[in-house]
Amino acid sequence: MVECITNKKVLTKGNYAIAQAAINAGVECYFGYPITPQSEIGEFMSGKMQELGRAYVSAESELAAINMVLGACSTGAKAMTSSSSCAVALMQEALSYATADELPIVLVSVMRGGPGLGNIYPSQGDYFQATKGGGNGDYKLIVLAPSTVQECVDLTYKAFYLAHKYRNPTVLLADGLLGQMMEPVTFGEYPYPEIDNSGWALTGAKGRSNRVIRSYAPLADNQCVFLEKLFEKYKTIEENETEWEEFETEDADVVLVSFGSTSRNVKTAVKQCREQGLKVGFFRPITLFPFPNKRLAELSQSVRKFLCVEVNMGQMINDVKLAVNSKADVELLNKGVGAPPSVDDIVERAMRL
Repeated sequence: MVECITNKKVLTKGNYAIAQAAINAGVECYFGYPITPQSEIGEFMSGKMQELGRAYVSAESELAAINMVLGACSTGAKAMTSSSSCAVALMQEALSYATADELPIVLVSVMRGGPGLGNIYPSQGDYFQATKGGGNGDYKLIVLAPSTVQECVDLTYKAFYLAHKYRNPTVLLADGLLGQMMEPVTFGEYPYPEIDNSGWALTGAKGRSNRVIRSYAPLADNQCVFLEKLFEKYKTIEENETEWEEFETEDADVVLVSFGSTSRNVKTAVKQCREQGLKVGFFRPITLFPFPNKRLAELSQSVRKFLCVEVNMGQMINDVKLAVNSKADVELLNKGVGAPPSVDDIVERAMRL
C-alpha cells in the first residue's frame, strides 16, 4: 500500500495507484463491493477514507454500491465505486439513470475474463459494455483507458474532473493486468480546477426554491427536448475532450491500433518494425468515448491498412472500421483473454501486411 504523498516517485500496484489518485482528487465517498481483480481499491479505501474522515461503505452488493454513489452524487459530492466485468453488468441500470439525472459518477472498471463469471485473468472484453452501455435508452458514458500505472493516476484525476465538468458518469476502464502490475509512479497534485455544483446539487432547500433530480419525463415532446440537450453535450465533449496517442504515423503504410495495456506490446512491435525498415505506425485511443474518429479518418487518407490488436474477440475494431469508412482495410489480431499477443506475433503479422 502507498502513503498519501504527492510529487515523489514510488513503486506501487495499479489498483493502489487508482485509489491514491482518487484520494488526491478529493473523493468524499467510496462505496464498493469486492471482486477480483480490483479488490485492493476497496481495501485501500477502507483504511484511508476513514483515516481522513471521509465516507466509506462496504456495500452488501454491487447494486447497493452504485445506487449509494448515485445518491451521494446528487448532493454534489465527489463519489466513486470500483468493480469488474460481471459485477459492472449489475450496475448498468443505475448508470442509465445517472446519465438521465446528469450525475457525476466515477466508476473504475478493472476488466476480467468473460462472459458470465469467466475467470480472473486480464481481458479487454468489456469495451462494448463501457462504450455502448448495457442500460436502457440513448446515452453515453465518458470512458478513459490507461495503458500504464502512471496513466492510472493521471486518468483517475481526469475522470473526476470530466465527470463534474459535464455532469456525466465517467468510467476509468483498466484491466486485470494494470490493476495488479507494479510500476514507479509520481502522484502530482490534482491538476484541475474544482467545478461549482451549487446551481444544481440537492443540499436542502432552505433559502432557495426546491430542486428535483429525476429521469422520468411523462411527455414524449419533453423527453425529445431533453435528449437533444444531452446529445449536444456529448458533441461538446467530443469536440473538446477527445484524446489519443500516435507514433510514427507520418509515412506509415500500416498503422497498428490498440488501447489499454495491450498497447505496450504494440508500441514495442512498431519500434522493431521501424528498425527493419517497415513503414508501420501506432495509434492508441485514450478516450474510448469520445472515440478519435476524426483523426483515424484523416489517417485513412494515406494509410493502406489498419491492424487492431485486442484482448477480446474483436470489439474496438468495429469503431475503427466506422471511423475509416472503407477508405482502408482493417484487420484484427487478437487473443480472447489473458496475456496480450506477443511482440513477435505482432511484428510477424505487421510484416505480412
